[in-house]
Amino acid sequence: MVYDGLLLAILIGFIRGGSLKRFGEITFKMGWVFPALLLFQFFIFYFQNKIEWIGEISHFSFMGVYVIGLIFLWINRFHAHFKFIFVGVLLNFIVMAVNGGRMPVSEEAALLLDPYYLDTLKNSLYAKHTLATDSTIFAFLGDIIPLRPPYPREQVISIGDVVMNIGGFLAIQAIMLDNKENESPLNGTSKEVKI
Repeated sequence: MVYDGLLLAILIGFIRGGSLKRFGEITFKMGWVFPALLLFQFFIFYFQNKIEWIGEISHFSFMGVYVIGLIFLWINRFHAHFKFIFVGVLLNFIVMAVNGGRMPVSEEAALLLDPYYLDTLKNSLYAKHTLATDSTIFAFLGDIIPLRPPYPREQVISIGDVVMNIGGFLAIQAIMLDNKENESPLNGTSKEVKI
């Protein structure tokens, strides 16, 4: 859902008269981390069911991604709404960390989606996820919210995902509309704002 939320935020930013130019002016500490983590996750997702040893260590890999991602967000917390994103990622990390490195998924929520989704969970084809059971710790922080049509992609998301998306949406709006909303009505100049 994170990627869906980011695309929606950009679209709404355009509708509100914002621009992508501001993204080029932002600097991040350890800026290489975010694209590197995305590539690494795509690598794990693609090969986890093709190469046995990658599947066996995938839960450790995802935990490592979360730890590095949290560090990246924390050292860049001075950007607008990054603390919000940090909280969302932290909630997901906590529930995964206490449940063996896997995100627990509510069977009741999964039943509302395509049967294939539940079958893949039961057969452990989603290495990052596992079905929640009576022994699951903090199950309420797991994937318990089903998204169904008219939402374009059926999936189950967590409270952490919701918080993360809200933070991401607000951050993108702040970036895209920064120059526009901080223009002085008196002299037409822009105030320098640190996000």
